[in-house]
Amino acid sequence: MQLVVARIGRAHGIKGEVTVEVRTDEPELRLGPGAVLHTDPASAGPLTIETGRVHSGRLLLRFEGVRDRNGAEALRNTLLIADVDPDELPEEEDEYYDHQLVDLDVVLTDGTEIGVISEISHLPSQDLFIVERPDGSEVMIPFVSEIVTEIDLENQRAVITPPPGLIDEREAVIDSTRDEDQGDEDHGGDGAAKGAV
Repeated sequence: MQLVVARIGRAHGIKGEVTVEVRTDEPELRLGPGAVLHTDPASAGPLTIETGRVHSGRLLLRFEGVRDRNGAEALRNTLLIADVDPDELPEEEDEYYDHQLVDLDVVLTDGTEIGVISEISHLPSQDLFIVERPDGSEVMIPFVSEIVTEIDLENQRAVITPPPGLIDEREAVIDSTRDEDQGDEDHGGDGAAKGAV
């Protein structure tokens, strides 16, 4: 199976390095020296990583055969794709690859169906499940333990306990007289989950 692990950004310096937008939780495994990656567009690759380093919080890569700024700039916006064994699991027990989560049924603890995970959105603060509902609309579910209580790969489902307003906006808590400390404790301080922001 092939997974997108990064997107090449702009050239850095004059010796062929590029910035990359990392799209994997395991950059040291997928984007290390010696890794051979397919590309989209395919005509740009395959590319072999020669060196990698972090500079000002960004990962910089240099590929074999790319020696100058022009060569690096020609790779801009190219997607880097790794071959991954579909049975491979992440090292941490509570981590999942996107392909394991996409197409899972999303249900409440009482079994009520909410929809199907259509994609995972990786944000700086947390990951979101983009869930397609039976009526074709979408809802975003923060992938945090307070809301996603169980990932059951065997039965192909994710069990959630959403706060009021996350699934049905009509249930949103908008009473401003409630205790703010209690609200932060209940919702982890995530205003978007309360429907109030």
